[in-house]
Amino acid sequence: MPLKLVAIAGDRSFVLPFGRSVLVGRALACDLPVSDATVSRRHAELEGLDGAILVRDLGSTNGTFVNGERIREAVVPPGARLGFGKMDFTVVEEEIALAPLPDSGDDSQLDATILRQMPVRGAADLAARLAGAPSGPSLLLIDGDSTADRQARKLDLFLDIAKELSQQAEVGRLLEKVADVAFQVMSVDRVSILLAGPEGTLVPEIWRSRGEWRDREWHVPRAIARRAVAERAAFLIENVPADLLGEGTSFRQQVQSALCAPLLGGQGDVLGLIYLDNLGATHSFSGEDLEFLAAFASMVSVAIENSRLVERARREAVVLSNFQRYFAPDLAHQIAGQEGQIQLGGAKRRVAILFSDIRGFTSLSERMNPDEIARLLTRYFTEMVEIVFEHGGTLDKFIGDALMALWGAPVGHTGDADRAIRAAVAMQQRLPELNREMADEGFPALEVGIGLDLGDVFAGNIGSERRLEYTVIGDAVNTASRLCAEASPGEVLISECLYRGLTVAPPVDVLMPLQLKGKASPVPVYRVDWRAERPTFLPGSPGDATATRMLAKRPAEETEEGLTPP
Repeated sequence: MPLKLVAIAGDRSFVLPFGRSVLVGRALACDLPVSDATVSRRHAELEGLDGAILVRDLGSTNGTFVNGERIREAVVPPGARLGFGKMDFTVVEEEIALAPLPDSGDDSQLDATILRQMPVRGAADLAARLAGAPSGPSLLLIDGDSTADRQARKLDLFLDIAKELSQQAEVGRLLEKVADVAFQVMSVDRVSILLAGPEGTLVPEIWRSRGEWRDREWHVPRAIARRAVAERAAFLIENVPADLLGEGTSFRQQVQSALCAPLLGGQGDVLGLIYLDNLGATHSFSGEDLEFLAAFASMVSVAIENSRLVERARREAVVLSNFQRYFAPDLAHQIAGQEGQIQLGGAKRRVAILFSDIRGFTSLSERMNPDEIARLLTRYFTEMVEIVFEHGGTLDKFIGDALMALWGAPVGHTGDADRAIRAAVAMQQRLPELNREMADEGFPALEVGIGLDLGDVFAGNIGSERRLEYTVIGDAVNTASRLCAEASPGEVLISECLYRGLTVAPPVDVLMPLQLKGKASPVPVYRVDWRAERPTFLPGSPGDATATRMLAKRPAEETEEGLTPP
C-alpha cells in the first residue's frame, strides 16, 4: 500500500511513489518543495519501500527528525512523525478505494441477473467488416440481409474506422491512413486529400489512383473543390463536364462521377477537402455513398484536429524540457506556450550578463579524483542555478567551473539589471552556508568571484548546422567576463553601465579604473558591498551622491582627478 506525508500544520499532503527517490527541500526544483526558512534547499531524500520510507538527510543545516530524534538515515514506518527543520509531517498509508464487487453467488444466480450480453471488440478489423463486392446501387463494400442489418454493419464499420484513425498521432500518417480506408471501404478509382494552406488555398497532400490509372497525373477539379468549401457541403456529381475539371488532367473526359466533402474543424473553419471519383462509368455513386462520405469527412476532421493537438503538445513538451535547462520554470512555460511570439533567432537586446568563477579550482581539482570533482561541481552548480532561476535569469552555459547567466533574453523585463545584482549577492550570501553543508560531505570550501555588465548584445542561436546554442555575443559579455577574472574571492564587481542601469542601487565601493583586456582605456569599476547592512538609495536622488561618496574607497590622487561615482 502506498504511503503519503501529511503536514501536521495545514492540509498539505504528498503521496510517495514506490521505488523512486524523492528530493525534499526549499528549492523549487525539488520533488517536494517546502517553503520554510528552516528547510535547506536540498534537505533530504526519501525512497518508498514496501510499507516504509527510507529517509536520508543530505547535510541539512537544521536537521531531519524521526519522532523528535535527529537522524542521518533511517527507515520510517507508517504512523511516525517525520520532520524537516521545523516542518513536521505524519507518515500515513494511502487508502485506495475500490468499488465493492456484488455477491454473485453461484452461476445460476449470475445468469439470472444478465438481461443481455454483447461481445466487446478489441482492435479494429476493417477487413472483417467488408464484403467482397458492393451490394445494390452503393459502392460501399457492405452487404446485409435487410436494411436494418446493413445499417448495423455500417455502424460497426464506422466504429472500426474511428479506432483506426485515433491511433494516428501524426497528421501525415493520418492522411495516409484515410486514403487507405477510403480505398478499402469503397470501390473507387481515385482518392485525394487537400489541406487548407495560407490565404485560403487548398494544398494537395495525398492523391492516389489504382488500377490502370495509378501512374497517371491528375488534379482535383478546382470548381468542385471551391464550391464544396464555399457552401460547406458535400457533393455527388455525375457526368462531370470537361470545363469543371481544370487544367492538367490528360484524360478528363473519363471522369464521370465524383464525391467531394469539406473537412470542417470544430469552430467551422475549413481544414481541407476529401475527393473521390470513378472513371469511365456514369451513375456510379449513390445517395448512401454521399451520406457515408459526409460522416467519414467529419470523423477525419476530428482526427486531424486531435493529431495536431498531439503534435503541438509533444512539441511544447520537448521545447519545455529543453528550455527548463536554461530558464526559470515560469519563463520556460511562457516561452513554450507562446509559439511564434518569442523568436529564438537573432536579435539585438539589452542584457545584463553575470559570470561567476570558483577561485583556486585548479589546485583543488589536483587533490581530488574525477568523481569527486563531478559531485562537487554538481552540488555547487545546482545551488547557483537555482538562485539564477529564482531571480528570473537565464542560464547561458557552464564553462568549466564558471557559470554564465543573463537577464533580458530571450524575454526582457523592467529591472533586469536589479535582478542580476540581487542574484549575484544571493550567490555570495549562500556560499558560506553551502560550504558548511558540503564540509559534512567531505568537500573543500569554495570561494567565488563574480563580474557583471549591462549592454546591447546579439542574442540568438549560434553554432553549426549540426548543433545550435542559444547565447549572447557582444562587448558587454567580454566586459563581464573580464570583471569576473579580476574579482577576488568573495567580490562582486560591476561596470559603470550596469550601475547606471539600476533602479535601486546597493552599497558600492568605487575602485580604481581597471585596464581590461581589449579595452583602449581603463574601465570604471564598482565593488558591491554585499555584506553591508545599509539602506539602498535611488540613483539620481539627493542622497545618491552623498551616500556613494561615503562608501567610496579611493586614493587621494583619484579624487583630485575629478572621478566621482555616478
